[in-house]
Amino acid sequence: MDYPLIGIVLFVALASIFLSPKARSTSGFFQGHSPDGKAPELLTLIFSQVTTWIFARSLMNAAILGFYYGIWGTLAYAAYYLSFFTGGKIIDHLRFRQGYGSVQSFLSDRFGKVGTSCYNTVIGVRLVSEVFANLLVIGLLFGVAGSQAYTLGVIAIALITLIYSMLGGLHASLKTDLFQMIVFIGVLALLMITAAASGSFNDQLLTFKPFDITEPGPVLLLVALLQVWSYPMHDPVMMDRGFLADRETTRSSFIHAGWISMLCILLFGLLGVMAGSHALSGENMNQALTRILGELPMLLFSASLIISAMSTLDSALSSSAKLAIVDMKLSAESVSHGRAAMAVFMLLGVALVFLGNKDLFSAVAVSGTASMYLAPVIFFSLWGNVKEIPVASYFSSFLLAIAGAALYFTESSGYSSLIGDSHKYTKLLWISLTVLVGGCLFFWFGMKLSGTAKEVAGLNDEQLAKGDAS
Repeated sequence: MDYPLIGIVLFVALASIFLSPKARSTSGFFQGHSPDGKAPELLTLIFSQVTTWIFARSLMNAAILGFYYGIWGTLAYAAYYLSFFTGGKIIDHLRFRQGYGSVQSFLSDRFGKVGTSCYNTVIGVRLVSEVFANLLVIGLLFGVAGSQAYTLGVIAIALITLIYSMLGGLHASLKTDLFQMIVFIGVLALLMITAAASGSFNDQLLTFKPFDITEPGPVLLLVALLQVWSYPMHDPVMMDRGFLADRETTRSSFIHAGWISMLCILLFGLLGVMAGSHALSGENMNQALTRILGELPMLLFSASLIISAMSTLDSALSSSAKLAIVDMKLSAESVSHGRAAMAVFMLLGVALVFLGNKDLFSAVAVSGTASMYLAPVIFFSLWGNVKEIPVASYFSSFLLAIAGAALYFTESSGYSSLIGDSHKYTKLLWISLTVLVGGCLFFWFGMKLSGTAKEVAGLNDEQLAKGDAS
């Protein structure tokens, strides 16, 4: 058993429980308000945004992509964090320019029940995948998949996080996010100082994998630049935090969270690049890092992953409760029902850990591809404020994106090879491009058909009026 790591986990867990006030009102549990009804301040909102997006899966993905594909792999993952800037623009239009109180209310107004049903399905899957992926990383830090240490680690963190999340809901999540982010920054700084002192940060990090547009790193960077337009809207944790504070605080929180997140991801990803550029034959990333940095820095490496995982888990659970109780109205709005929803989502996530796919990036890619049905919604309906888009266009875009996500999953998992033998990220690029262009075409044709129908209706009305007059 890794007792120092267990000690760090217990410290963070106990501090998080101590910082989690018991919620006594639905406004605190679902909207994150303090007991006296105040919205979160700017620093709290920034750190909450950052720490809930720099989660264990992201840190591990950034490092692994750097290990295999060099700086371009890390840059590709960091590009997903441009979502803060597109997400801030989405929130500004949605809430402050058009006056909607949630993404669901906007979609319901424009596309009716079909609009909200499709969206709730996608973000429900997203939240379960967040719980699953972060628990999976924690389990792998404690032991090999299937081992006793692995199982106990997953169950222990799941229970601890569920307990303090159920105590205070979103308000507790915001408070613990602030604490966990401060600890994470300290740990990351120590890691960077140790890495710099090792002498392994050198020119090799940039030349380890030279730029080649056909290589997986640059290809994945192009994928991120396609998916970043819709990715934030399908992330309920980010969207929920856009409805908590005033306009200026909200706008500033997205901007600052964006650059801070990208910096943290790049720094952490450089550890993977460093491991890849100095790895001996047959070494994996953890083995290379342990040889280069030593045991104590690797303990910090694991601790940073666990801290970020706990932060993301409590935020995902808070958004799960809001989705089920407030947005979907599956039961009466109450704190107890919110806690029950948290328990259900945690159970689903734990079940997937022991039954599901172990490829961490697959969850990101599948989720990001499914989210691309929202790109034309954002371009046409939200930013373009076009109100005449038919429901059929929206549903067609949704079906195309779901088909694309399913195709990528089967291709990357080896269940099919319908689109050739190219690298899975090249396949993802073509799938993403097809979904984006296809969805936009559905909306463009729908807009044109609606405009033609209105013109015809207007001509018919004019002819009727002339007939009545004669």
